[in-house]
Amino acid sequence: MTSIDQRLASLKITLPTPPQAVANYVPYVVAENMLVISGQLPMKDGEVAFKGKVGQDVSLEDGQAAARQCAINILAQVKVACEGDLSRVKQCVRLGGFVNCGPDFTDQPKVLNGASDLMVEVFGDIGRHARAAVGVSSLPLGAAVEVEATFLITPPLS
Repeated sequence: MTSIDQRLASLKITLPTPPQAVANYVPYVVAENMLVISGQLPMKDGEVAFKGKVGQDVSLEDGQAAARQCAINILAQVKVACEGDLSRVKQCVRLGGFVNCGPDFTDQPKVLNGASDLMVEVFGDIGRHARAAVGVSSLPLGAAVEVEATFLITPPLS
């Protein structure tokens, strides 16, 4: 068990089996030493766990929990892409977050802290990343948040 797996266990996080893409895209792309994870919704047990507009139907705290769930789903995709070895992650480079909200909501960065904080909890300093947090009028399946990610990884041992 890697130290990252141990951190996940200490955080009481079990990574789910990531869902397959539902349209004409792939869940992740590995390009040399870069791993790009497609946008992940706050799916839990096959359902969107947080639906609605943050600041209206969804509280700020639940928006942060939604972002955290998106980050858990990102980590599940990373684990598959890295053939089960999360120690191949050398840096979380960037998170991009989309918050389903009304036009007057301005706390998108606070919402995305739910994902950012988890990356640092799991990876330590290599979990620190660049980020964008954007408000949008709607997201797929009515989700409150969607998060995408880019990582620097080492190639697999051959």
